[in-house]
Amino acid sequence: MHRFMRRNPALVGMPALLVLVLAVTILVHPEFGAFDLQSLALGALPLAMAAAAQTVVVLSGGIDLSIGSLMAVSNVLAASTMQHASYQEALLLAVLILIAGAVQGALNGLIVVLSRIPDVVVTLTTGFIWGGVALLILEKPGGGAPEGFLNLATGTLCTDWLCSAWVPNALILLVTSVLLVWLPVRRTRIGLLIYAIGSDRIAAFRSGVNVELTRILAYVFGGLFSAIGGLALTMTTGIGAPLAGTYYTLSGLAAIVIGGVSLTGGRGGMLGPVIAALLLTLIPTDLIYLDIDPNYGQVIQGTLIVLVVMIGGFAAFLQSRK
Repeated sequence: MHRFMRRNPALVGMPALLVLVLAVTILVHPEFGAFDLQSLALGALPLAMAAAAQTVVVLSGGIDLSIGSLMAVSNVLAASTMQHASYQEALLLAVLILIAGAVQGALNGLIVVLSRIPDVVVTLTTGFIWGGVALLILEKPGGGAPEGFLNLATGTLCTDWLCSAWVPNALILLVTSVLLVWLPVRRTRIGLLIYAIGSDRIAAFRSGVNVELTRILAYVFGGLFSAIGGLALTMTTGIGAPLAGTYYTLSGLAAIVIGGVSLTGGRGGMLGPVIAALLLTLIPTDLIYLDIDPNYGQVIQGTLIVLVVMIGGFAAFLQSRK
């Protein structure tokens, strides 16, 4: 048990930190209720998807600075095509947008592999390209989606046998999306290969791993999560905004660092970054409750990143001394 916790500190530390911050939230704002929980889940959903997208790529030893732009493309595609669609048509369009996101991710991966240019340079460039595509699709905020589609995220759990305002649809959608996409990857050979090339690309190659194909697959899943994030933006805002994704590239990167994913690749998981997304959404809310300028949230976010990186570096130093 001790060995497991040492290898997976985020599996214990991040949930504990979330519970602690929620306890502080309830302490400073005793009126915290179901509506506040729903608002938290809605705000965190797109960021959690951005963090999930970045996690897959970083675990493979890469980095994707185009995630925000990919989300923007999916967001404006959804808002511009679903505006006058029925609920069933919107679901079909959502599937097509998810496929488009995976294809965009594949293109990112292909360029990285074929050009042999560092991931950070390629994805920074493609980020500008996808951002331009988003502006071509929708020049300014607008569009929409049918109410039934929006309710997939904005409502609360209500079935024939259970109704609870304390279970937001956004939280259900978040958990379901991560489990449906990541769990099959993590439990199959693909996940093993992603971790392998992230840990040591040369050793993985010598072991017979198709490194280039695995890197492309990591970007495919990153594109898929980005597309889910773009659809989540549409669900939570009700419109498309071509510049809405700008915030999510760096914030998603912050979430994975705070969530315990190593930027060198091969170490970490999905739980930590997703919980970190909830924390990064909750902290500015707590600052508002405390009558503190919410812009200090960026200061806290930066401080958390520095602390996590320093602690990780110190732990690695101690490990090397043994």
